[in-house]
Amino acid sequence: MNFTVKNLAASKHRSACAVVGVFDGHRLSPSAQDLDRLSHGHIVNILKRGDMKSTPGQTLCLYNVPQLNCDRVLLVRCGKEKELDAARYRKVLHGAAAALANLGVKEAVSFLPELDVKDRDLAWRLRKTAEVTREAHYRFDRLKSKQDGNGAPQLRRLTLNITDETELDIARKAVEQGQAIANGMALAKDLGNLPGNICTPSYLASEALRLARGNRRLQAKILTEKEMKTLKMGSLLSVSRGSRQPPRLITLSYHGAARTEAPYVLVGKGITFDSGGISIKPAATMDEMKFDMCGAASVLGTVAAVAEMGLPINVVAVVPSCENLPDGNATKPGDIVTSMSGQTIEILNTDAEGRLILCDALTYSARFKPRVVIDVATLTGACVVALGKEASGLFSNDDELAQELLKAGTVSGDRAWQMPLWEEYQDSLKSNFADMANVGNRDGGAITAACFLARFTKDYRWAHLDIAGVAWLSGGVKGATGRPIPLLTQYLIDQAQG
Repeated sequence: MNFTVKNLAASKHRSACAVVGVFDGHRLSPSAQDLDRLSHGHIVNILKRGDMKSTPGQTLCLYNVPQLNCDRVLLVRCGKEKELDAARYRKVLHGAAAALANLGVKEAVSFLPELDVKDRDLAWRLRKTAEVTREAHYRFDRLKSKQDGNGAPQLRRLTLNITDETELDIARKAVEQGQAIANGMALAKDLGNLPGNICTPSYLASEALRLARGNRRLQAKILTEKEMKTLKMGSLLSVSRGSRQPPRLITLSYHGAARTEAPYVLVGKGITFDSGGISIKPAATMDEMKFDMCGAASVLGTVAAVAEMGLPINVVAVVPSCENLPDGNATKPGDIVTSMSGQTIEILNTDAEGRLILCDALTYSARFKPRVVIDVATLTGACVVALGKEASGLFSNDDELAQELLKAGTVSGDRAWQMPLWEEYQDSLKSNFADMANVGNRDGGAITAACFLARFTKDYRWAHLDIAGVAWLSGGVKGATGRPIPLLTQYLIDQAQG
């Protein structure tokens, strides 16, 4: 899908569909007013008949509006004009994007960026329009013998209209950023939606190599099992023992600044299928454990987006990847392993495997002399219980970093909620036989998991995002979401500008 930015009066656009806003009380947005005047009040007359619901995001498509150059006019409810904030604007965009997808038009023009949104500028409105529109048109049907759809054409071009010609350069840059973020999310969703028999650790490694190919600012490096043994990554390798698929440690580096500048390191959990190992999971919904590598997918997608935007920073994605399966050679509850850091771990539950691969990756990340390290993982069901499907759980050993990530989540709409990381919670990880256990008691499971990771991050500023609740959806809309790429990219954009 292509996005273009123009500065034209609504009456001068020729398009298959013009998208305009309608506020409560039949109050029209500026461009809708222009179209209504040109059509001699046709739009307002339709609204007065009461055919359009008042809920923000609801749409009504008008055909053959008199005197217009547009075949259709898509009206989108925006609620009360003075109450249009970021959250409501996203609802408006989702409604418009979904309607355009269902209409099957090849091109359209949107005047929604002209709307005033509380505490949000034009660049944000345009970027979010590009993100949301691409998301609404995302489909994953590559593995079906017949692709979904009724033959209706997909939206190929969306023109975003702005009212001030002097802001064209700013607008175009914002749209390019929105496209890059949407592309990164699509990559992450594709990887997450692939089944475990295709998306193996080796497949993830090949994707990193593919991204780096032909881009002089990207470099991929893949460590094999033999190399991980040399590095003494005993914790990570304890998880892969039950699988026939060889593990991989993947790094994808982006160099947008001088090589001497410290990078932002993103560590993504890459369990390409998680049966729970010997501590096997119940059969119900186990198919969704292909999504246990969404942390890996999100950091690869973020680096891809940053590279497309050309941000003047250095970023490194580190992905420890393997399967967690039961086998005669699999790690058993009660086994003790030695991590790359030298700390020993008693594995009481093999289904708490994410922290076992992350801890070695976090130790490995120190070699990059990072500015910060942020790990992203579908780590605990306890975080889903605590926060549901709305927010990622955020833990950090640095309050300034935590606040920057919380702000990025609020601006992007991909929110996080900070959880405690107090020393008192560390007591539950005590072991009679090793330096620590890999699980505590049932209470505060997301917190004790983060406390475990914190033991391997004392040498740098670090944050942990538990995305178990937000990484994918279940039921009729089952699929990866691409979160928290909007949060991570907003954070990195802020750092690049700061």
